[in-house]
Amino acid sequence: MVHYVYILINKAKTRTYTGMATDIHKRLTDHNLGKVISSKQFRPYEILYVKRCTGKKDAARLEKFYKTTTGRRKIEELIERRGV
Repeated sequence: MVHYVYILINKAKTRTYTGMATDIHKRLTDHNLGKVISSKQFRPYEILYVKRCTGKKDAARLEKFYKTTTGRRKIEELIERRGV
């Protein structure tokens, strides 16, 4: 099964959310409907970045990286490059 790591950014451009899923569009819908408690108060979200991974283990590793200080810096660079 294909797993993805995704980074969402809220419409106010004040918060990001990093996660992994097999169906990104369903997961985005869940976030925007308030079904994800940790992101509920900052919605709505849009997709900022998606990375296809070779398996669940690789996806979990990449998700964990993006939640580190170095990973957060990479997300900030991504936001700056895209002019978001």
